[in-house]
Formats: sequence, C-alpha cells, structure tokens
Amino acid sequence: MSEQTRRIDEEAALRTVVEGTASETGVEFYRALVQSMAKALDTRGAWVTRYDPEAERLRALAFYFGGQWVDDFEYAFVGTPCETAVRDKRLVHVADRVIDLYPGDKDPQFAGVVSYLGVPILDEAEQVLGHLAVVDDRPMPDEKRLVTLFRLFAQRAAAEMRRLRLESVVRAREERLSLLVDSAMDAIVEVDETQAVTMLNPAAERLFGCSAAEAQGTHLKLLLGDETVRRLSALDQLLQGRADAPRHGWVPGPFLVTPSGRDSFQAEATLSGYEAQGRRFSTIILRNVDELARAEARIESLSAQTEYLISEIEEDHGFDEILGQSPALRAALKAVSQVASTDATVLILGETGTGKELFARALHKRSLRPDGPLVKVNCAAIPATLIESEFFGHERGAFTGATGRRDGRFALAHGGTIFLDEIGELPLELQGKLLRILQEGEFEPVGGSKTRKVDVRVIAATNRDLERAVREGRFREDLYYRLSVFPLRLPPLRERGDDVILLAEDLIEKLSRRMGYPASPLTPADAALLRSFSWPGNVRELRNVIERAMITSAGGPLRLDRVLPEVTPARVTDPADEPGRPRTILDDRQLRDIERANMIAALEQAGWRVGGEGGAASMLGISPSTFKSRMKSLGLRRQG
Repeated sequence: MSEQTRRIDEEAALRTVVEGTASETGVEFYRALVQSMAKALDTRGAWVTRYDPEAERLRALAFYFGGQWVDDFEYAFVGTPCETAVRDKRLVHVADRVIDLYPGDKDPQFAGVVSYLGVPILDEAEQVLGHLAVVDDRPMPDEKRLVTLFRLFAQRAAAEMRRLRLESVVRAREERLSLLVDSAMDAIVEVDETQAVTMLNPAAERLFGCSAAEAQGTHLKLLLGDETVRRLSALDQLLQGRADAPRHGWVPGPFLVTPSGRDSFQAEATLSGYEAQGRRFSTIILRNVDELARAEARIESLSAQTEYLISEIEEDHGFDEILGQSPALRAALKAVSQVASTDATVLILGETGTGKELFARALHKRSLRPDGPLVKVNCAAIPATLIESEFFGHERGAFTGATGRRDGRFALAHGGTIFLDEIGELPLELQGKLLRILQEGEFEPVGGSKTRKVDVRVIAATNRDLERAVREGRFREDLYYRLSVFPLRLPPLRERGDDVILLAEDLIEKLSRRMGYPASPLTPADAALLRSFSWPGNVRELRNVIERAMITSAGGPLRLDRVLPEVTPARVTDPADEPGRPRTILDDRQLRDIERANMIAALEQAGWRVGGEGGAASMLGISPSTFKSRMKSLGLRRQG
C-alpha cells in the first residue's frame, strides 16, 4: 500500500496526543487515547490493556474497533503477537499476513485483520504493566512516521498507567494512616501555627465530647484550658529551637486539662511539630490518666483478691495431706471420692480440729471445678453487722464507710467453691438469703438493686448440733435440709487408733525443719501417752501439744508428760478400734480436768492473753468467746 493511501497527519496526531487526552484521567483517558490513536494513525482498531502475569491474560482498559467500543474484552495472549511484545519487552510490528505468522490467534473479533503494531507498557523497574496496540485490515508498512507517532501514544499511556499506580499506592497508604489514627486509643489533636484545631481523631471526639467538624477552627485552649496550652506552647518553642534534633517531646505531667463546658481530668501528652505545604502544624497525643488510675485501682483490687486466694491456699493447716489409716478415716475419704465429682452441697460434721477445712479442700480439688477459686468464710469470725456485706458485697454508699464498690465472697467464688465454716454461727436473719443462693444461684449486693447470678458449689461445716438448733428455732429447717444434701461426718482423733502416732511423727518432722531443731523420734512411752489422751481439740490440739513439747525440750528428747496431764487407763471395747487394742475411756470429770489443764497451759504460754494471734484461744483452735465461756465455766482466773 502506498504512503498516500494511509492518511497520517503528523501535526494533527501530535495535537491529538496532547489535547485529546489532556482533560481526562483513568478510564476516560484510556478511551480518549485509543480512539484518538486509531483516528490519528488511520487504523481499524486500537486498544490498551492491563497485564495479569499469573493468568497470562490481557484485560482491555479501552478497546476501540471498527468505529465501536468493545466492553469487557479479555484474552489469553499466548500464540498472539501480543505475547512476543510482552515477553520480549519490545515493539512488535507485523506489516502484513499476521494470521499466517500467528495461526494460534483465532479470535473472531480479529477476523480480516492483516497487520499489527504493539508495544509493552513498562514501569520504572522495567516490569510489564500493560500493552498498547493498533491493528488494521490493510497492510501496515514499516514507516518511520507511523512507528514514531505510535511510540508517542505509548509513552502517554505509560505515563498515565504509572500515575494511576502511584496514586493507588498513595491512596492505600492514606487509608492505612487514617485507620491508624482513627483506631488509636489516645486522643490526637492537630493544630496549625495559630493553635487553631485542624483535626481530631475519634478518641479525641469522645474525650472532649464534640465532633471534629465542630472543633475545626476553634482555639486549642477551648479543649485543653489556658494553663495546659501555656505548657504546650513552652515545649513547642523549645522544640523549634532544636536545629538538628527531632521536633518531638514529652509533656511533663500528669497535668490538669480543663475543657470548656466539661469536667476536668488529669492527662499526660506528647507534642510533635512538622511543616507541610509551607505551613507549620503541631500534633498533640493526649491520654486521660484518670481512666488509667481507675484501671490501676481495679488491678489493685484484683491483686488484693488474688493475694487473698493465695493466702488461703498457702495457709498453714498443720499438714499438707490427710494422713491416717484407720477404718474411720478411710470411710470418710471414701465418702469424699463419692461426692466430690458432683455439685451436691456437702455438710461436714465434726468436732473442732478434725480437719473440716482440709476435707473441704479435698472435695474442691477432686471436683469438676478444681481450677476455680476455693473461698473460705468463717461465719463465726465476722461481726454480725458486716457478714451480709462480706457474703454478698456492697455498692458505694451502702453504709457508713462504704467508700467504694466491693465484691463479696460469693462473687469471688464464681466458677469455684465456697466453704462456709462454722455455719451454725450464721445469724438467723441472713439464713434466708443464703437459702436463696442455694436454690436460685442469685443474690443482691448490699445497697444494690440489680440481681447477680453466680455459679458456686457450697460446702458447709459445723461442730454444733444443727438438728438441735433447728428444734430450738436458732437455725432454719429448710436451710438445714438444703445444706445437708450429703452429710460427711469426720471421726475425732480418739476414734482413729494409731493415726495419732502417724500425725505426731509428721508434725515433729515439719516443725523441726521450721524451728531448726533436730527431729526427736517418739519413744514407746510417748506413743502410749498419745494413745491414752482423749484429744478434745483433735488434730489442732495435737499440733499445739507437739509444738509445746519441742519448745520445752529445746532440741532434746520430747517430754510429752510435761505438756499433757496424766490420765488413768481403763479398758474399753470400741468397734472402731483394731481388735485387741487397749483404749482409754474417760469420764466427764477426767475430761473436765484435761480441758482445764490444757487451757491453763495455753494461758500460761500466752501470758494469759486469750484472743489474737498467739493467744490461748488460737493455740487450742477455738474462738475467743468460746474460750472465755469455758474459763468462766471452769472457774479459771489469773492469780494475783
């Protein structure tokens, strides 16, 4: 085909490249480009595509063919002249018979096409972004003017494609920055050189109670107060004087922020400065430390609760495991294994010092909730006026001295077990509320109106005769039956045969390590003396006796006869004993004499102090009120 038959106006083509695409961007730019290119180069069709290297396909951004637009055009370039252009990253010009050269290209869209001119669009790193091509149903000779003009169109397409790609990267970065600022937990305030607010993030909107649009253009002092703004201005002046150092710093604090029309609060902050578009801006990152103080108070409260639970777990109970081999003890342990894996309420019955709390811990450890807390409440040790608050907690202002909200023991025990020791001492007016928890699993804190639900297993214990208390009207009958779903009787030490020897040997070993004394073994006489005593205080009394004997022996042989009153053996047959084992049975007078001797020994060791740590009552494991009552009954008075 002659040059005159292809109508190429170079000046018009250059004008088209500049003017035809100058006002367009994106998709509209590509449509204007290929339409202008097809007309300027006098070809049947032209297109610009985006390259997908994984799928090895080209998707048209704009496709103009035969005077019409072809939408959503996508094709696999393998076996086409486009493949050569993309893979070799060079201009490909097929002047004629393109179908013969690329027989694999059988797309009906290109029927009648005989010539092709295409070039890859590359980024700065020479990676293929896309492809630009023109085709015609006439031969397209290798004319310098044609190729030169085509390259001009290709450069314009590449510039736009690179621009759009960079714009996409910048937009993605801006979106991430916006998400970073919007998701920050601290308030972020941007101001210009006049200290007018230019931006607030959502955290700042919540802190100051206004929207970013409402704060726009207002002076910073309306948000922070005059004093805080003066502090920030002084720091900003200091930062501006740093020639080479970073322009950011910590605002000494905490300091008081006084927003206009809102409550003041303590805060800490950082300040940074920067310049943009010829203007100077400052960014203030502000944190309300009042909220931090409340969080720290909550952490302190939880830490106190944790310390309480740890102290309960680590409290010295005389021995770490239940020792003994007597039939009576084995029967009690069997009962523990039967009921532990259920959520049944257990009522532990036994004399003082028989290990009721230790059995409660064994029940909890073998239950279905061993990882939950085990919270102990001694019902006799809490004043009647405070026991309801101790059980159920209270709200702030519920009573004089209630300066803050406090969770009770039942809330602490949620998900675990609560052990109510000395349940027989529980005031009658509180027994109904305890019954509600056992029946409904819910309660109301003192001074509160909102009902709270808890999941707690209850284990109660007493050394009193609750059936008698029910008959005398001192204990609710319905509560008694609710508590005694599974009564567990613990045998006193006098019914446990040689267990007293095992316990004494274990106590000697542990107390020797703690006191730094050598462990003195029990003599046959010691063992006989231990067996002959009735142990009204049971294991707790045994520990006190062993400890007193070790103190008075000062590391030498134990002299149990010094700390135990003499008893007169008598023959008795007890079905709980092993066959043939002689036992001591004591009448009321002898038991009274033994009790009197033990109380006098405890009082003398405690300097006749009854209550408190190290007092005579604690030595014998009974409450001070009970001890004083027994002193009066036995006529015990300090001489002189």
